[in-house]
Amino acid sequence: MKSTITKRSIVVHGHKTSVSLEDEFWFGLKGIAEGQHIPLSEMIGGIDKRRVAGNLSSALRLFVYSDACAHGAAITADNVSESATTKVAA
Repeated sequence: MKSTITKRSIVVHGHKTSVSLEDEFWFGLKGIAEGQHIPLSEMIGGIDKRRVAGNLSSALRLFVYSDACAHGAAITADNVSESATTKVAA
């Protein structure tokens, strides 16, 4: 199966950088930022300031995962696999 990880250029704290994320995490980030009525780059900057270890891409994935868990989403290996299979089939 082909990876859906895409490298995206963003500006964080006035500096251009890039993150490599699966589409589902990228769209999740965008949805959270829209829900909070803040620019995506501002939200990512806040996540970047708060991370204590790891790279920015990993911190962004954990942020989206934590948000989904906080909102009662049941995230399991099965529904992640189903999502990936559905996307490939579409």
